[in-house]
Amino acid sequence: MSTEEIQFDRRMLEALICPRTHTRLSYDAAKQELVSEAAGLAYPIRNGIPVMLVDEARKLD
Repeated sequence: MSTEEIQFDRRMLEALICPRTHTRLSYDAAKQELVSEAAGLAYPIRNGIPVMLVDEARKLD
């Protein structure tokens, strides 16, 4: 994967919002998740694709 592709992915991830609260998400590279502090949820990224379904999100502790 080139540096350009990684930057594109990060820009794409930054454009996504939480489907529950419509707030910005933060990217947790270690866990491969997009985190919504407002909703208390972490949305998984599977095979490079964000799964933006509330039912698939993990509740934050």
